[in-house]
Amino acid sequence: MKKTAFLILLFFVGNTIFSQKTITRTGQIKFEASAPSFEPVAAVNNSVSAILDKSTGEFAVLALVKAFKFEIPLMEEHFNENYMESSVYPKATFKGKIIDFDASKLSTSKKYDAEGDLTIHGVTKKIKTKVSLALKDGKLYLSNNFTVKAQDYNIKIPSVVKSKVSEDVNIALNLILDGK
Repeated sequence: MKKTAFLILLFFVGNTIFSQKTITRTGQIKFEASAPSFEPVAAVNNSVSAILDKSTGEFAVLALVKAFKFEIPLMEEHFNENYMESSVYPKATFKGKIIDFDASKLSTSKKYDAEGDLTIHGVTKKIKTKVSLALKDGKLYLSNNFTVKAQDYNIKIPSVVKSKVSEDVNIALNLILDGK
């Protein structure tokens, strides 16, 4: 009898704990570092993982650098070998918190402040940004746009292509988080 009661309690406690977390493994990050009048320097990664704890607002995102895809294969090769050194720095991460997040007050769409540590190319910087959240069909839609400077993350742009690649990298994050 005690074992049965313990198992039932464990089921309900575990279910409550896990239901507070929403996740995805198919999120999307796009970035663009294009300079005017040149070929677009842009890529997309459609296999981004993220988790949000709805009870605390704690939030984490993981992107494998080699998963970024470019229209031009040579750009992808240079991105991985020369700029991001993806064999040395295989992932980019964000670990932080959505400030004043309250899942019970979430409706169609709301903007929140988010802050935390962004790690790219082995360099971690504190960032503050805005995220848009919307609840639809039981899923949480999160979007965010922000800009980073390549030099802040020790990403060197060779002088040969400096006029073709922007120092400012625009990043767009789109996630559909689910409790399952």
